[in-house]
Amino acid sequence: MADFDVIVIGGGPGGYVAAIRCSQLGLKTACVDERLDEQGRPSLGGVCLNVGCIPSKALLDSSHHYHRAQHEFADHGIGFKGLDMDLATMMARKHKVVKILTDGIAMLFMKHKISWLQGRGVLAGDRRVRVSGSGEAEKEYTAENIIIATGSSPQMPEVIPVDEKIVDSTGALSFDTVPKRLAVIGGGVIGLELGSVWSRLGAKVSVLVRGDRFLKNVDQQLAHEVQKDLQQQGIDIQLGAKLVSVKPGKKTVTLNYATPEGESKLTVDRVLVATGRQPNTTHIGAEVVGLNLDGRGFIAVDEQCRTNLPNVFAIGDVVRGPMLAHKASEEGVAVAERIAGQQPEVNYALIPSVVYTWPELAWVGQTSEQCQATGIAFNTGVFPFAASGRAHAAGDTHGLVKILSDAHSDQILGVHIYGPNASELISEAVVAMEFAASAEDLARIVHAHPTLSEAVHEAALAVDGRSLHS
Repeated sequence: MADFDVIVIGGGPGGYVAAIRCSQLGLKTACVDERLDEQGRPSLGGVCLNVGCIPSKALLDSSHHYHRAQHEFADHGIGFKGLDMDLATMMARKHKVVKILTDGIAMLFMKHKISWLQGRGVLAGDRRVRVSGSGEAEKEYTAENIIIATGSSPQMPEVIPVDEKIVDSTGALSFDTVPKRLAVIGGGVIGLELGSVWSRLGAKVSVLVRGDRFLKNVDQQLAHEVQKDLQQQGIDIQLGAKLVSVKPGKKTVTLNYATPEGESKLTVDRVLVATGRQPNTTHIGAEVVGLNLDGRGFIAVDEQCRTNLPNVFAIGDVVRGPMLAHKASEEGVAVAERIAGQQPEVNYALIPSVVYTWPELAWVGQTSEQCQATGIAFNTGVFPFAASGRAHAAGDTHGLVKILSDAHSDQILGVHIYGPNASELISEAVVAMEFAASAEDLARIVHAHPTLSEAVHEAALAVDGRSLHS
């Protein structure tokens, strides 16, 4: 008899959610996780809760408050005799938020009677997992089913040398002083969010983007607005910047890069490398047990997250699809339910994405460029937050809502929001699209006044040329 019905390898948002759902379904479950916090204590939650989504949002919120106090509160009649920024307190708050949430997962494991096996989990053969590195003797466990959820790690290009002044996203969450100049290599979500944090706190931030399009996977009408606003906020964005060399000195780092205009040089105090992430599959025993990986190191799975090994599943950042915490969680729930004999589905076409700059950027479904490339005829409705009463009352009028609908059926094809609280507003669009709603359906729904959500309503009206306030 196996030790467990399910062993989950990895305690991030895919793994711990999968473990909880398995337990809810009556399956005897264990979760193997090796992560330690900054004090060397075991800590569930993976990259997301420990050194990713949660701490970055804590710093984004803190830095946004500071920025508003500096530049916007006077318009509200709020003044200061002196305004100080205590980075140590800001970091302490970040640590507190992380600990509350990671401790919460440990409590959920106790509530659901999930065995937390502290250490590194490695596939050891037919439905066997070897756990080591927890300070105890190496031990093997057996399970009827195994779920691999080992997540991903920052990718460091070979041209980047090892130097304490050059950091990945984890390092950029823990600076003890605000750098005077910060270079961000990579113009994706992580680079823009952490670049925004340090820019608001006083750093001169330069973002080097290798490609010639900013946020190339985003609807370009909104991407242009984001780029313009970030530049107005003081962030220098260089497109088509191909890194040639990185040379650390005693106190600074010099970057040489080529642009369409010629070669340029940039000298900074710190460098954040945010050029993408890679799946954590090199030390899970894949070669030993014959687990199939693709050419980029991702675990090969079918549409149900099954690997080539019997009763072995893989979810989250180690498999195809966007590297998003909510995608990993949904896959974890779906796999747990499949193991229990149910038939769940994950709609990969409607997974929302968010960039937590300010204003925020969020989208779901297809972009204008994707529709054009595939020959889909579509109508467009756009509404600016500058015409929103609630946005004016809050003093946040940058951005717009853009809705695309099929020119023949009016079914919503994509919704793109750049504006205040876009991360919350996008959920209405996801719900509407899950139910195959038309733009007309969204336009007929009564939205409370005055709210930011009225911008979504007005954009839906604009698809048919009948926006009331623009």
